[in-house]
Amino acid sequence: MEKESIAVGLDIGTTKIVAMIGRKNEYGKLEILGIGKSKSLGVKRGVVDNITQTIQSIQQAVQEAETNSGYKIKDVVVGIAGQHIRSIQHSDYISRSNAEEVIGDKDIDLLINQVHKLAMLPGEEIIHVLPQEFKIDGQSEIKEPIGMCGGRLESSFHVVVGQASSIRNVGRCIQSSGIELSGLTLEPLASADAVLSQEEKEAGVALIDIGGGTTDLAIFKDGIIRHTAVIPFGGNVITDDIKEGCSIIEKQAELLKVKFGSAWPGENKDNEIVSIPGLRGREPKEISLKNLSKIIHARVVEIIEQVFVEIKAYGHEDPRRKLIAGIVLTGGGAQLNHIKQLVEYITGMDTRIGYPNEHLAGDSDEEISSPLYATAVGLVMNSIENNTQSAVRIGFSAPEKVNVYRAPVEHIQEIEEPEKQEEEVKIPVGESTETKIRKSFFDKYVDKIKDFLDNAE
Repeated sequence: MEKESIAVGLDIGTTKIVAMIGRKNEYGKLEILGIGKSKSLGVKRGVVDNITQTIQSIQQAVQEAETNSGYKIKDVVVGIAGQHIRSIQHSDYISRSNAEEVIGDKDIDLLINQVHKLAMLPGEEIIHVLPQEFKIDGQSEIKEPIGMCGGRLESSFHVVVGQASSIRNVGRCIQSSGIELSGLTLEPLASADAVLSQEEKEAGVALIDIGGGTTDLAIFKDGIIRHTAVIPFGGNVITDDIKEGCSIIEKQAELLKVKFGSAWPGENKDNEIVSIPGLRGREPKEISLKNLSKIIHARVVEIIEQVFVEIKAYGHEDPRRKLIAGIVLTGGGAQLNHIKQLVEYITGMDTRIGYPNEHLAGDSDEEISSPLYATAVGLVMNSIENNTQSAVRIGFSAPEKVNVYRAPVEHIQEIEEPEKQEEEVKIPVGESTETKIRKSFFDKYVDKIKDFLDNAE
């Protein structure tokens, strides 16, 4: 019997941490075997700010996923986000000594390694180097240069950059939770894999993932990633506004937002009132749904306008860069009533809500098909691409509890920069250039993080 490949994704968000175990079924669809989620306590705006609390939250989510599935998790693919993420456009080239020789993997790797030598701001490190289009001896718009001939190989790149310390803190949390880190993926790219079709990526589309702490943007055109951005606002600031505006506690504000919230104030009548129980025997508080919607509307408009600034920065008004497929909204914030209509009104672009159900097996739980789990589903898909055995069958006995690691404070603060190593990576022929480059870089990057963590013990 052929060994089944089990994949695991770990979405470390600001409001929740989700561990998802899945595999491909005989129809090529994703079958979710188990899911575990916990309240995220040590993460703020996508960045770990309390290692001990984050480890505990990760362990809770992992143990729940293991109990639900009957599999023991060995390693995970993790999503990276946070306000420290930025992206830049960069072009580079190499001159080849023999123009008659066929372009191969070595030439591509040489070009990629050259991009990795880019001077970054202090403490920053390159996360992704994503090729867009190649040019060979002046011939432009080449998507797959391998097998062609030429003296000058040139490419434009989308380079995603983040704070090295933030990335390594995530690695430390995972290793201290008793599991290994098998891969890193920028969260908007994972969400895009889960909710966008290839036709949308070709036509031009902007994916907006509204999470608890951040709102992530990924723009695709001609099947290629063109722009990414992370806006440091999400659903949590809407909850905070409701809490302050209505003078209620956070738990009540979140409940109000989810049950009665709307991004469009005109939908509520003046006489629609919700009664909130008072604290410690105090009188109940009456809140107008129209006022609630006005508070939500003001903040959502601010978030969407910031995202729209990024879409304009990409240059969507240029006819050649037009996003024909418009906008796809996903993440927990996409479940807010009338947000689709508000985004269409602000941007003038066609909008739909993105559900990850296109890639899921038909008998999947309805909850998993929610936009809330788009990133987690995308991370499991990414783990399947890596072709690793990320979990092993343990029957249905509850997994043993992992001891909580408590990192000494001085250990966290005095993290040294790992040395940049360059090494040649053998790539199997036949993969697309984008997949190949993503894998070759991540293999190196994950190895660097592992080496750093091992040496820091």
